[in-house]
Amino acid sequence: MDRLSHARAIIRHLAEHLRADCCVELWNGEVVPLGPAARDDIRIRIGSPAAIGRLLRSPRLTTLVEVYLSGDLAITGGSPLEALGRWDHLAAVYLKRNVDRRLLARHALPFLTARAPNDAGLGFTARVRRVAGRGRDDLGMIQFHYDVSNAFYRLFLDERMQYSSAVFATPETSLDDAQLAKLDLICTKLALKPGDRLLDIGCGWGGLAEHAADRYGAIVHGVTLSAAQLSAARERTARFGKRVMLELRDYRTLDEAEAYDAIAQIGMFEHVGIDNHDTFFAQMVRLLKPGGLYLHQATTRRATRDLARFRRQSAYMAVINRWIFPGGELDYLGLTITNLERWGFEVRDVETMREYYHLTLKAWSERLYARRDEAAAEAGETRTRLWLLYLALACTGFWRGVLCDFQTLAQKRVTGLSGLPLR
Repeated sequence: MDRLSHARAIIRHLAEHLRADCCVELWNGEVVPLGPAARDDIRIRIGSPAAIGRLLRSPRLTTLVEVYLSGDLAITGGSPLEALGRWDHLAAVYLKRNVDRRLLARHALPFLTARAPNDAGLGFTARVRRVAGRGRDDLGMIQFHYDVSNAFYRLFLDERMQYSSAVFATPETSLDDAQLAKLDLICTKLALKPGDRLLDIGCGWGGLAEHAADRYGAIVHGVTLSAAQLSAARERTARFGKRVMLELRDYRTLDEAEAYDAIAQIGMFEHVGIDNHDTFFAQMVRLLKPGGLYLHQATTRRATRDLARFRRQSAYMAVINRWIFPGGELDYLGLTITNLERWGFEVRDVETMREYYHLTLKAWSERLYARRDEAAAEAGETRTRLWLLYLALACTGFWRGVLCDFQTLAQKRVTGLSGLPLR
């Protein structure tokens, strides 16, 4: 048998378990279905025998991404998100344990000597140093993700450049309207009124700072570690003068003489790392006035039955840490609430954002795919393909429920009644 015959045998065996509605296109142009009556409009193109050899030697998600970034694996006829919608995800998750390993071994030999592709050098490889009294230096890791290009992010984000879950009234709500609703929800939960001092941790491109100052009359102090974001955010908020101050600054260095009335952390907490949670929450409670409100919006994972196993890195997080968010870790909702109570907060409200985030990521994926040529010109074709894959994996994670996102409202503890509205 030649390599093509062995490749057909391997793919047909995998198709028995995946039963997917798409096809594989081999390096000679031959098309092999991945399931019964599979359509051939969306195809997974295998560029060379080396791709099969690499995947057989190391059958894990990180290897799949390496081969994808090398160009030896591609999705044609649709976006990665559309392709992921063509098969049963549990079948894919359990594929490794369900396949006939002896059958695969019989057909693997012709591929095992083929060269191994690399990941095109897009992974995070910098050494992370520690800063005395502060712990891990997050600057390089934050800039790795956010300083790609403001123009790149504009291709798929809304007009206010919000990079966190929107709030959709219906699945048909536009992304711009849904992100505006999210900003209103944040400001309403924080009960902002004219003159209130708001701290925006991880202020991004300045959308929340602009909205809180413009619509609610707040005085906003925002901090970020992304120079690219800060430049755009300052342009966005320049008209407010001293009412909005934005800085390139680590939140751990804040030592304000006057405490804040409210603090918002929207989608920055995922970068902190579980070992740094105590430092984070201690700083939040220290910076708030007694009775001040803190809104915490963050993506989480499901808790494991045995919590000792929770910090074992999942295949998904291994990919995210290497290519997307280096140093990031997701906690679980119970850990968030426990830490808030440990550090002097009273939890007032918890709202799930899971369906919202699924719709947000779907919109981002569709917008980026529609403008993928512009994205490739701005940030490179390989990085664009990486981001399309990342958005697809994340969107699917929220659809499955293995990822979630919550808005948790907490108040710096006071003696007696909270003083907040009864509803």
